[in-house]
Amino acid sequence: MSDEFISRSEHDEFCRRLDSENARQNRRIELLEENIRELATLTTSVEKLAVNMESMLREQEEQGSRLKSLESRDGEKWRQVAGYTITAVISLLLGYLFTHIII
Repeated sequence: MSDEFISRSEHDEFCRRLDSENARQNRRIELLEENIRELATLTTSVEKLAVNMESMLREQEEQGSRLKSLESRDGEKWRQVAGYTITAVISLLLGYLFTHIII
């Protein structure tokens, strides 16, 4: 019957090892929980970044369309000025020619 029972020192050693294993596993669980919290924070930050990037994209598209309209307006003004200048030059030439033909 002495085979079935363990000594007090063996029992204390067994308890110490269980406590040590429990402490090790508890520490691993704490580290995992901390990692999950950090991952959740990172996920939230990435979501905010995506929203900001989408907003910036919309703003850039709006600015691009405004820039395109401004550039085309300057081009239209230049074409008008060129047209008026050509009309004036042609009018002067025709006026000069008519004055010499009539005289």
